[in-house]
Amino acid sequence: MSSVVATQIEEHKLYGGVVPEIASRRHCESICAVVAEALEKAEMTAEEVDAIGVTFAPGLIGALLVGVNYAKSLAFGLSKPLIPVHHIRGHIAANYLAHPELEPPYMCLVASGGHSHIVEVLDYTEFRVIGRTIDDAAGECFDKAARAMGFPYPGGKYIDEASKLGDPTRYSLPDPHTQNPYDFSFSGLKTAVINLIHNAEQKGEQINANDLSAAFQHTVCKILERKFIAAAREKGYKKIALAGGVAANSGLRASLENAARENGMEFFLPPLSLCGDNAAMIGAQAFYEFQKGHIADESLNAFATMSIDKVRF
Repeated sequence: MSSVVATQIEEHKLYGGVVPEIASRRHCESICAVVAEALEKAEMTAEEVDAIGVTFAPGLIGALLVGVNYAKSLAFGLSKPLIPVHHIRGHIAANYLAHPELEPPYMCLVASGGHSHIVEVLDYTEFRVIGRTIDDAAGECFDKAARAMGFPYPGGKYIDEASKLGDPTRYSLPDPHTQNPYDFSFSGLKTAVINLIHNAEQKGEQINANDLSAAFQHTVCKILERKFIAAAREKGYKKIALAGGVAANSGLRASLENAARENGMEFFLPPLSLCGDNAAMIGAQAFYEFQKGHIADESLNAFATMSIDKVRF
């Protein structure tokens, strides 16, 4: 009914990435005003809300603790149920807001700054991980490669824009292999980009940022597409979805749309406004968790790491 996002990007841009202590402090400063604005835009009072949903894992622990403690206080003060929501489950649920016709089971690719997962969505609250990153996540790789190229934070969107002006065949980049065919590894790819730039600098050569962006984005998207589509085909899924911050990347969206069409699959993806972190997606997943009776008490804690298929609270 409303969606309010308080962004910290401009401040973190000064440091080339998220500074956890600053992020936590800004959460403290903003959360009351954001909740008030959300209620105002929804034309509701806090008493009219049925339940309070909150992200409790995984993520930066300081920022999570701000949200969890605020939500616990709100739920206690209003005598409302407290619904703990897993962050990656929330990203997947963003698709339900845009596509109410999407129903499990289906296969979902979650690609964000901290996560790269291939997930079987067996039910709204039941998941099975088929593949995950064994080192860097796709979004993290985008940001670190972008920083090496001289782009500001967050670098993913700058690489996306530059790639549209470049030649993806100009530079040859590695396609890392993993023991599990559906796992991802982006650390070597990130290192290859950094080494390529450093070697060129040592030789006094100029790197074409547009061409390198195009080659990098093409490589990442093809890795994600190949493994995701192969997993969906092996498991017999004809319905697939994309979620997470990297779902905003135009190259990945186009790559998966084409692959889905070629394989006769129905493809769902969230609008750009719901790809990055937002409360609407957490509210969407909280609805399904609430229906399943997944309610926490005042002992709810935050967790920096937790697998999507092993939720505990």
